[in-house]
This record gives sequence, C-alpha cells and structure tokens, in this order.
Amino acid sequence: MDGTLNIAALDHIPLIEAGDDLVDVIITGVERSDIRLQDGDILVLAQKIVSKAEGRIVDLTSVTPGEEAEEVAKATDKDPRLVEVILGESRSIIRQAPGVLITEHMRGWIMANAGIDASNVCGGSENHVLLLPARPNRSCDKLRTRLLKRLGTKVGILINDSFGRPWRLGTCGVALGTAGIPSLWDRRGDKDMFGREMQVSQQAIADELAAAASLLQGQGAEGKPIVLIRGFDATPAASAAEVRATALIRPETEDLFR
Repeated sequence: MDGTLNIAALDHIPLIEAGDDLVDVIITGVERSDIRLQDGDILVLAQKIVSKAEGRIVDLTSVTPGEEAEEVAKATDKDPRLVEVILGESRSIIRQAPGVLITEHMRGWIMANAGIDASNVCGGSENHVLLLPARPNRSCDKLRTRLLKRLGTKVGILINDSFGRPWRLGTCGVALGTAGIPSLWDRRGDKDMFGREMQVSQQAIADELAAAASLLQGQGAEGKPIVLIRGFDATPAASAAEVRATALIRPETEDLFR
C-alpha cells in the first residue's frame, strides 16, 4: 500500500429524503467541493442517507407490538413498538438487559437494536425510526454502475455505519456494503518482514476504510455523510477484489462468544 491517503468530506450535501437520487447528490457534491472524481477513488456513504433515499423509514404510530415484543420491551425498558420493528429486522436475540437489546440482523450483523436508529431522522420526530438498507451490496452496485455511466469513472462505493464493539467502549465505522473494492484480504500464507509465514492474518480492508471515513462524517450534527478517499492502492489485494462486505461477518461456527 502507498504511504499517503487523502480523505475529504464532500460539502453542500442536502438533507436526504425518500426517493432522492444519490447519484445526483454525489455529482453535485463533488462539483461544489471542486473535486473531479478519478479512477480508483472510493466514495463512502453514511448508511443513513442510503436508507433515507430508499425509503427505509418507519412511523412507530403505525406499529402494533406483538406478545414477544411486549415481553422484550419490559425486560429492556424499550418502547414495545420499537421492539416490534427490531424483531422484524432480526433473526434472533443475542443479549438483552435493561436499556440493551443486541440482535442478529437478518443480514447477519450482530448489533444493537438491529441497527435501527431515531437520530437525525425526519426532523427529530420521536415516532420515526430508520432501518438499515435492505441490500447494501446491491445499493453499492447500482451507485457504482450509474456513476460509471454518468461520469465514465470507475470508483469504489462503500456504505458504512457505526457499530458498538464487544470489550471496547465507543462506536466505530464498519462496512455494510461494498462495490469495486476488496473487503476482506486473506493474507494467510504471505511472509512477514522476516520471512515467517503468516498463519491467521486477514485484513478487514473495508472496515478500515469505513472507520477512516467515519472520523469526518461524525456522529452528531456534522452533516458530512459522503467522504472521498483517494490514494488507496488495492493492487496488493487484487485477489480479494470480488470479496464483498458480507465476507466480514464471522460465521457462527467460528464465534466463541455467543
């Protein structure tokens, strides 16, 4: 990998609503930021703007909680309507305690509240929550294909979100979907500096890029949902070029902590 990486948040990104064309938003953003996209650039989009554009907003006033949701809500001190939506996006409950509900999302992620969030949604309405994109990799594919058609430029697309982490405080950006970049680089069999063969090393490239972008996107009112990463050389990881973000999910058979 090259020794220099340039990371810049695009300016003048408007609040996104259902049905907005993110390709138009990206193109306008790069133009107003006085940037010309180049082959090999990577655009990192915050999950929220993708979810909003795809209409993944739920009005809790329209939700009727079932028996399981009512029981889980009592155990976790959460709104039963929110719990009903969480359960609908989850395969199973991993852990629950007052104020905490960790589930396995339908896409395989282990996360709090199935990734459902109420911050920065619909002007701060407490009755509106935002789900994760239904198919993040597909969303990335569509954006990449359309940008290539519009601009003739081959860029990588990454959708990131903030995850809490076991054993460490604070959230960190991770990749939900990718297109045009390697996500997981299996380096087992490579040699280290002293010629020793690496046995277990796998590099979570997409998560590292997602975390770098998250520093500029912020977690509050920053309003910087699209970040451009330039200078990342994926050539050494060419063998992992088709590996998507779903490969980053640890199989349950290898999970020693559930």
